[in-house]
Parts: sequence; C-alpha cells; structure tokens
Amino acid sequence: MEKIKSNQKITPFLWFDSNAEEAVKFYTGIFKNSEILNSARYTKGAAMPEGTIMTMEFTLEGQRFVALNGGPNFKFNHAVSFVINCESQEEIDYFWNKLTEGGSEEQCGWLLDKYGLSWQVIPSNIARYFKADDSKKAERVMQAVLKMKKIIIADMEKAIK
Repeated sequence: MEKIKSNQKITPFLWFDSNAEEAVKFYTGIFKNSEILNSARYTKGAAMPEGTIMTMEFTLEGQRFVALNGGPNFKFNHAVSFVINCESQEEIDYFWNKLTEGGSEEQCGWLLDKYGLSWQVIPSNIARYFKADDSKKAERVMQAVLKMKKIIIADMEKAIK
C-alpha cells in the first residue's frame, strides 16, 4: 500500500471477513467529505483468492480508516463503536436510516450496521442534557433516553423541562 501523508496519528483498522470493498463503498456513500484513497489486492498464493481486495484506505468526514479482508477469524462487537455527533434531528434521522439499512437498532442511539459495526448516532450537545441544572431533570432525561432506540431530540427537550 502506498503511503499517504496525514497528520492523523492513529488510524482505525477494521477487519472484515471478505466484504471490505462493499463496506467501504457503503460508508463513503453515506458520509460527506469521504473518499477511497488507496487499495491493495491479494497476490497469488495469499490467504484470499488472487485479485481480492486485501486492504482499502479511506476517509469518512476526513477521518482515515483502513479496511481489511482478513477472513472469518474476528468479528466486530459492541466494545468498539463510532460516534456520529449530529447537529439536528434531521441529521440524526439521515444517519440512523442509512446505517440501520440491513442492520439493527439498539438502545440509546446505538445501532449495528449490516456489517456488524457499532455506531452511536447522537446530538452533538447531548452532554448538556445530562448536566442539567438539577439532578431531577438529568434523571428525567436519562429515563427518556433509556426508552429510545433512535434519539429523539424533542423528547429529550420535554424531559429536561
């Protein structure tokens, strides 16, 4: 893989069974300011058939990632997730609808996409709801969020009043 200059010190490396290329195209089709930067293919005698994508380097909203077709040895789990900070309900709805397509909805703004990757789709100012000026307000917000799958900002606003 050719080296691409970046100021990013740490790059998430995502292990897929054999559908890294499909996943990368899916993700770069959802997020603006995203692109496929580079790819490398397996050669003859490697772990995957010759010509199969081995790695793809890509960006989502300027964040670099690398995807690997590494076989079935490892699977994603909830221990690692990616947070999408959204500025509006419209933005939450957009990412929620795109990423749950073929995936599953989880509690409190979490979802699993069709590749098994965990995401949290939340308002960028979510901390303000839990740092309410009194603990009773914060508790009401927490109880409201615990009943949600997709975060509904209006319901959080009602709870904090």
